[in-house]
Amino acid sequence: MAKAAEHHPDGAALTPEDVTALHDICAGVGNDPARMMDILLQTQARFRCIPRRAMDLIAEKTGLSRVAVEGVASFYAFFSREPKGRITIRLCDDIIDRYAGMPAVAQAFQTALGIGIGETTADGAFSLEYTPCIGLCDQAPAAMINDVVATRLTPASVQRLIDALKAEQSAEEALVPRHAELAPLARAHCLVENNIRHAGQVLLGPVPDEHGLKAALQATPEEIIRIVEASGLRGCGGAGFPTGRKWRTAAAAKAARKVVICNADEGEPGTFKDRVLLTERANLLFEGMTIAARAIGAGEGLLYLRGEYVYLRDHLETVLAERRQRGLLGTAIMSTPEFDFDIRIQLGAGAYICGEEGALISSCEGLPGEPKTRPPFPVTHGYLGAPTVVNNVETLCHAARILDRGAAWFHAMGTSGSHGTKLFSVSGDCLNPGIYELPYGHTVHELLEMAGAEDAAAVLIGGPSGTMIARDTFHRRLTFDDLATGGAVIVFNGARNVLEIVEYYMSFFVHESCGYCTPCRVGNVFLQKAIGKFRKGLANPEDIDYLKDLSQTIIETSRCGLGMTSPNPILSTLENFPLVYSAMVKPSEDRIRATFDIQSAIDGARKLAKRRSHVFDKDFNE
Repeated sequence: MAKAAEHHPDGAALTPEDVTALHDICAGVGNDPARMMDILLQTQARFRCIPRRAMDLIAEKTGLSRVAVEGVASFYAFFSREPKGRITIRLCDDIIDRYAGMPAVAQAFQTALGIGIGETTADGAFSLEYTPCIGLCDQAPAAMINDVVATRLTPASVQRLIDALKAEQSAEEALVPRHAELAPLARAHCLVENNIRHAGQVLLGPVPDEHGLKAALQATPEEIIRIVEASGLRGCGGAGFPTGRKWRTAAAAKAARKVVICNADEGEPGTFKDRVLLTERANLLFEGMTIAARAIGAGEGLLYLRGEYVYLRDHLETVLAERRQRGLLGTAIMSTPEFDFDIRIQLGAGAYICGEEGALISSCEGLPGEPKTRPPFPVTHGYLGAPTVVNNVETLCHAARILDRGAAWFHAMGTSGSHGTKLFSVSGDCLNPGIYELPYGHTVHELLEMAGAEDAAAVLIGGPSGTMIARDTFHRRLTFDDLATGGAVIVFNGARNVLEIVEYYMSFFVHESCGYCTPCRVGNVFLQKAIGKFRKGLANPEDIDYLKDLSQTIIETSRCGLGMTSPNPILSTLENFPLVYSAMVKPSEDRIRATFDIQSAIDGARKLAKRRSHVFDKDFNE
């Protein structure tokens, strides 16, 4: 990225050097409006914000309106209109990080910097803010420090880090000794432990080099698709759509341009399996993308990398460059005539909704990450109107192994309807958080035993958009037909407050909604407030029906998967933890339910009038 400029107020005029830099940024992507994300990421890096005058110039160079540019700049959490510090510290505010000690860590940062959350130091050196899950739940508390990450933070390590940064060390140097001397993969390993607790025989065990691609190049596209179909491979992001069927539809589409997109935007809180694959199996991933391209006739690929994984970008770019040198990407791949395919990394900028494939495609097109109306579907009208296959990291890695070992090998693992292995990201209240690669069909109890979580009282399967189950249902199986999951398995012991967890996840959905449709934008706010009412002991039995009815309305009328799953923390805990809710609606001592909190209602009036009430304040005359 471009070198950061000094503090640039939003309304300040651009210097000649600024104008030249912006011209170069836009020209570097051919003034292409579809590359707006790249333009804004580089602009943010230079100015530490997206200045108004810069948006005017970007609009001019890309042929867009100023409103269109600002619409993108205002959508993503990592873009800012106000100047950020030269070092921006984003503290992970996920519930796992909170329980692991983030409140004390956050206070240590505030004390060391002399600022509060959401503030920037007077000298423009540091900004401090919260951000949702950054994919490091297995080593919480964690934070992003510019483009690198810090894990297992403590108040003492915070003080050492801030001392180093104030001494003019870069974030990279402060966190990784001899950073400049290390290869990109070694740097990534120094920053993050991948915690592979159980390596299965498909993805995390020994993987031969390019055997799947070699087999694919000896087969026809139709044969590749038949092999994937016969294997029973289903999408590993949670929905479980048959991969072969998706590829077949895209292959049948008549178009000169086709695209393969890897969804590496695993923003579901508690999920970090793709982070491990991106680090340990990057070649396998790119091999899988190349096989998909061969199957559908695509000439270009995009890896959509979530902004929180920016620390892996140099490693991934290095792997891509090496593959080009080996003839595994580019023209005539492995000397195969008329098979040209290459991959570009598209970095995100902090938006959970971009994990949904329509929103992800919008982001790749340089637009706000809003879901697309269906039909048409991406396999016929996707990226820039071209037929597009979108698969996540794990799915594409599986595809490469299937072409290597064959459909029967993969199909034999797991259970009927759930074939192969699955990567489970286990975190929370357990002794051994990390990644477990297991065949489908294991029970939750068996996985908890491996992770050292025998005292688990509640387990969230699939992240907040999944299902929260109680101890009496730990016999259930991790399959598409029972407990489907994109990978997240979050463990909570008996000391945790279920309603606190639910309220946090509802606040997450409120924050991450794209805002397009009213049921999701407004309905989730009402759900969050209703849960707050339960937590305060102010709920009636009728409020349980209200939660159910409103949840169903949001599910049935929302435009995309976020709204269709956002009520799940409430619905699954109502079903599996009913006593938690019923305990909060017991009548008060005078047999009257506290449906209306008069003290809270008039508190604002007290402040405006600057006096208390002789009616409602019992000690008014004392």
